Amino acid sequence: MFRLNKSQGQMILVAGFLSLVFFSACGDGGQKTMKETNQPNILTESEMTDGWILLFDGQSFKGWHGLGREEFPSQLWTIEDGSIKRVSKSELPPVQEGQPSPGGDIITDQTWQDFELAFEWKISSGSNSGVKYNVSEELSTSRGSGHSALGWEYQVLDDANHEGDLNGNQLSGALYDMFAPVVNIVKPAGEWNTAKIAFIGNHGEHWLNGEKVVEYDMDTPRFDKAFAASKFAKIPGFREKKNGHIVLQDHGGAVWYRNIKIKPVVSEQ
Repeated sequence: MFRLNKSQGQMILVAGFLSLVFFSACGDGGQKTMKETNQPNILTESEMTDGWILLFDGQSFKGWHGLGREEFPSQLWTIEDGSIKRVSKSELPPVQEGQPSPGGDIITDQTWQDFELAFEWKISSGSNSGVKYNVSEELSTSRGSGHSALGWEYQVLDDANHEGDLNGNQLSGALYDMFAPVVNIVKPAGEWNTAKIAFIGNHGEHWLNGEKVVEYDMDTPRFDKAFAASKFAKIPGFREKKNGHIVLQDHGGAVWYRNIKIKPVVSEQ
């Protein structure tokens, strides 16, 4: 038998209380919350309450298809460690003479007009990709290869190792060929970046690693000037606000996406 002094007894009471709190938090509900916080491709309870929708479950391509294709281009786009991977051309078997290329963008089955879109991405050394929005599949399939989206593009790029001279509006986070990011805070190739796109009414924003890097309004002289100087200016219907798809761009190099989620927004405009 042993005795505790007053301070020792108080310490044990405090320790017991903290243990009770810990085990209460780690019950079934607590484990779910911790899992949602630490693992990709899972919505938190607060995100579900706020109206976020998961676009990639980490295990399948449910809700996606190949742009302009009846079949999904599974040779080109795969799932690796809970992320969507665009396989590098160097990893693909050579295309036989006379056979069509397996290349092409992948596109959501659903469309949205006003939304916030969040995702994470990383890219291999020297590679290029993008996330496109306000995309009409009909307009896209009517031009070029028929498998490349026409829409506003959030640029995804290995800025440091990409070959050739780049304009500011071609760097990571840019509204491609329109507006450069105001600060370059992209992480090196192979590291995950966080990104967000807001597209509500005529207003658009691009965010990269917690910083707003692009902001624009489609009904302004500034936007008119940038659009007129872009390669999109002569494409009929390109600029029109649409109930559009979200697209992951095929640009030849390896790139990974995860935590892709969207929150539809009711615009006041």
